[in-house]
Amino acid sequence: MTSDPVLPVAEFRLRRRVQFYEVDLAGIVHFSWFFRYMEEAEHGLWREAGLSIVAHEAGLAFPRVAASFEYHRPLRFEEEFDVHIRIAAVAEKTMRYACEVTRGETRIASGTMTIACVTHRPGEPMKAVAIPPAFASRFQVANT
Repeated sequence: MTSDPVLPVAEFRLRRRVQFYEVDLAGIVHFSWFFRYMEEAEHGLWREAGLSIVAHEAGLAFPRVAASFEYHRPLRFEEEFDVHIRIAAVAEKTMRYACEVTRGETRIASGTMTIACVTHRPGEPMKAVAIPPAFASRFQVANT
C-alpha cells in the first residue's frame, strides 16, 4: 500500500466573518486580530501540507521572530473577508510569510511574519536549528 505524495504547498486562503468580540467600540476590527487571522491561515497552510505547526513529538517548535501589519481600510462587524497567506521565503532555519486580508477586491491589510525552527525540549533553552527535510520538503516559495 502506497500513500499519495503530498505536493509542496506555497499558499493558502481562508474565508472568515468578523465576530462581535473582534471589534472595538467603533465597530472596527481591533488591530491585534489581524495577527490572529494570519496565524489561523498559517495553521491552514500547514494542514494543507499534511503537517501541524505543533511538532512536540519531533522536539521542535516554530516561534514567531518577527511580525508586522499595515492597515489600508477598516474591517467591520459581520463583514466576510479572506486571509491569503503565502510563503515569501525559506532559509535554512526560518520561513517568512506574506499575508493579505481582503474584502472582495478591497485590500484591507497586508503583513508579514517570520518563524524560526528551534529545538524544544523540557529543561533546555531553545536553539535555532535547520528546518528538517521532512518539513521543508512540504513547502515552497510562492510565485509572486
